[in-house]
Amino acid sequence: MQFVATTRAQQGTGASRRLRFTGKTPGIVYGAGQDTQVIELDHNQLFHALKKEEFHSSILDMELDGKTTKVVLRDVQYHPFKPLILHVDFQRVDESTKVESKVAVVYEGADQSPAVKEGCTITPLLQELAVLSTPAKRPESIKVDLSGLTVKSNLSLSHLVKVPAGVKIVVRGSNKNPALVSIKLPEVAVDTSAAAPAAPAKKGKK
Repeated sequence: MQFVATTRAQQGTGASRRLRFTGKTPGIVYGAGQDTQVIELDHNQLFHALKKEEFHSSILDMELDGKTTKVVLRDVQYHPFKPLILHVDFQRVDESTKVESKVAVVYEGADQSPAVKEGCTITPLLQELAVLSTPAKRPESIKVDLSGLTVKSNLSLSHLVKVPAGVKIVVRGSNKNPALVSIKLPEVAVDTSAAAPAAPAKKGKK
């Protein structure tokens, strides 16, 4: 995902306030052994970009003064009650820097699995995973083969077939081996055609 920024000429609280009045958002970009640069971005374009998950979790291409640099979003400061972005921070990413980002999980082969052929319903539980890698090693997606899934299968993260070399999956929280899919057994139809047993006859009064 690409966005455009320009070098900011003036710094300071007053300069940042004046910049916001012109529809711009102040920010900085740092890292990769280079000096910190002060930048400015179009507020409306940034506002809409921040609504996309990809902008928060992917390696971005920042076009700064005609030169493209790979960066990741590190911090965003919002106004307490106005729909206004006050400041944004980016970190440069070079070829040797490992960064955490999210990639899609693609499930394949479910239709050919014994579980589906027996009438089970397969529901994916994880749509994306966080990975740690260099920009060059970052996969576009992680594929999970479900063709061998059976009724008794328990496909959790540890059963993930292959992760590309140089890529590490990052799991947050206490559950380090979350389930990838759920398997719902086929519903058993109840035969209601059989006649209900007759009620016992009532005894007559003497």
